[in-house]
Order: sequence, then structure tokens, then C-alpha cells
Amino acid sequence: MRTILYIIQKEFIQVFRNKAMLPIIFVIPIVQLIILVNAATMEIKHIRLAVVDKDLSQTSRKYISKFNGSPFYVIDQYTFSMDEAENELKKGNIDAIIQIPSGFERKLVRESQSKIQVIVNAINGVVAGITNAYIQNMTIGYNIEVVTAIAGKPTIMNPPADININYSYWYNPQLNYKNFMVPAVLVILVTLIGMFLSGLNLVREKELGTIEQINVTPIRKYQFIAGKLIPFWVLALTELAFGLFVGKVLFNIPILGSIWLLFGVAAIYLVVVLSIGLLISTMTNTQQQAMFVMFFVMLVCIMMSGIFTATETMPGWAQRIDYLNPIYYFMRTVRMILLKGSGFKDIINEIICLMVFAFAMLRMAIWRYKKTA
Repeated sequence: MRTILYIIQKEFIQVFRNKAMLPIIFVIPIVQLIILVNAATMEIKHIRLAVVDKDLSQTSRKYISKFNGSPFYVIDQYTFSMDEAENELKKGNIDAIIQIPSGFERKLVRESQSKIQVIVNAINGVVAGITNAYIQNMTIGYNIEVVTAIAGKPTIMNPPADININYSYWYNPQLNYKNFMVPAVLVILVTLIGMFLSGLNLVREKELGTIEQINVTPIRKYQFIAGKLIPFWVLALTELAFGLFVGKVLFNIPILGSIWLLFGVAAIYLVVVLSIGLLISTMTNTQQQAMFVMFFVMLVCIMMSGIFTATETMPGWAQRIDYLNPIYYFMRTVRMILLKGSGFKDIINEIICLMVFAFAMLRMAIWRYKKTA
């Protein structure tokens, strides 16, 4: 035990002696947290519209006014030429075109139906789908008003007044996307710090040649790996605490579950991440090689962890691969504890999986490390 404490002391001295290391550990991740949470959002606002109103009736103007009064839309262009609107769409100056044909109001009054055309820029399929859904909802709402005004009585689309529909959004009542993203960004930052620092630290010892001096000592392999792992385990937990504090102060994220349970799960997860970093470092000889391998592993695991989209929407083969992805389990656990207030019984399966990963990765890192003189 005393040998491990000496190695831990050496690692902390090296970390705090390197003046460039502390900003990398604490300042840069917090800056990334602030930027990513505000930038990485699926909320689509300020959709740029072009309106081609060939009817110029009171009904068409009232329909267009619905978009003018919404914070989600910005009508950049009014024109009578569809070709002109399409050219602007091709240039990327607008996101969607709404064309109201001539005779729109007349057909609506005489035939109780009329058509409009919506053209959406679908280069980004996700944005296009959301934009189209917004326009459809706005049109349906206006359609209810028109049908009710013409018919003078409730319809299927406009139920009787004694039927009230109340919506309740559990776990995120305000539909604030930042509540969904802050836990995910925290998971990514803690993973990056843990894996990169632990992996690059051992490789740096190889490049400087100090690893040879350690190898000739009677230090055992498990003592050396433990001494390398514990300092960065402490630093990563500290970063998680600091990130939660920043998230609460700046974004007011809910913390409904036990904070001690969250740190307990994080402690297990960090053993997994640090062990993976150490395992990669035992298989590489330079920092460039280690960074390339870690970047590949991190990119695949993060994109499949459910950071932006639910893993349930992925193909079946991808969901089965996710069973081997430790970031998936931790991402799910953090969101459940913070947003749903889940307890130990609710996340017991995730905890067991992380413990299995921790044991397996740590054993592999110790086994793979070759203590040669």
C-alpha cells in the first residue's frame, strides 16, 4: 500500500508541476460545456421562409400572419414568382417555401377545401423533418379556426367545448433541450479527461525513458497501474463535481436523484474509462499513436451512446453492439438520476454492467502491461 501511495504522490506532483495541464483539465472542459450545451440543440428556431401568395386574399394574409407571430419563423421574402423563391432555396438563403395558389379563399368558401404547397430544403433530413412538422402544426391550427368559422359548429378536428385535453410532460415539463444535453456533455468531458490523461501519461513515460527506471524497481504491475489510475480517477471526479456546479448555476439543470448515487456510479465508470486508456497506452509507443486509437474508440462509443438520439431508434445490430459500450450505460444512468430521480433499484442493471466492464478492463490493463527492464 505504501508503494502505491508513493506512486500516487509522484503522479500528483507531475500533474501540478505542469502548468499547462491544469487549464486543460479544468478550464477548457468548462468552456466546452458552455459552448456545446448552447450549440448542440435540436430546437429549430428562426426558420427562414419565402411566401409566394398568388391569392392576396384576407384568408391567405391571415394564414401568413400565423407565421409572423411565431418565434420559430422569419419570413425573409414575399414574391409572386415561384422560380425566384426556388432560386433562393437553392442558394441556401431560405429554408422553406409556402405557395398559396390563386383562388385559395374562393375554393375554401365554396368547396370547403383548398390546397397550399410547402417546399422544404432537405439537405439536413432532421432539420427538414422538424421544419415540416412545425409548418404542418401551424396549418392544422389555422385549419381548425377556418372550419369552425365556416361550419359554425364543432367538428372532429375541433371537439366540443366540454372535452379538454391537458398535456403533461414528465421529467422535462418545459421541454428544455439543455436539460437533456448538459448531462450528456458532462459524460463526454469526464470520459475525455479520464481516458486521454491516463493513456497519454503512461505513453509519455515511455517517450521520456522514465518507464525503464520504474521497471527495474521491485514495484509490481498492479501497484504501478493502481498508482497511475487513482490520481486521474480523483481529478475526473473533481471535474464532474465542478461541471455539475456549473450546470446548475448557468443552466439550472434539475438534480432530482441522489448526488451520492451519481458519484458512486461515476466512480465505477471512471475505472472503466481509465483502464481503457491505460490498456491503449500499453499497446502503443508514442503519444500520437495513443491519441489516434483513443480518438477512434471515443468517437464510435460516443456517437452510439445516445447523446443526440435515442438508442431505441438505431438498427437492431447497432443496439446489440451498444451492449459492449460502457458510455451508453453511464449516459443512460446520469440522465435517469438527474432528470427522473431514479434510485439504486432502477439502475441496478447498468451498475452491474459497469462493474463487469471495470473488472475486465482493469485486469486486461494489468495483464497487458509488460514490466521489462
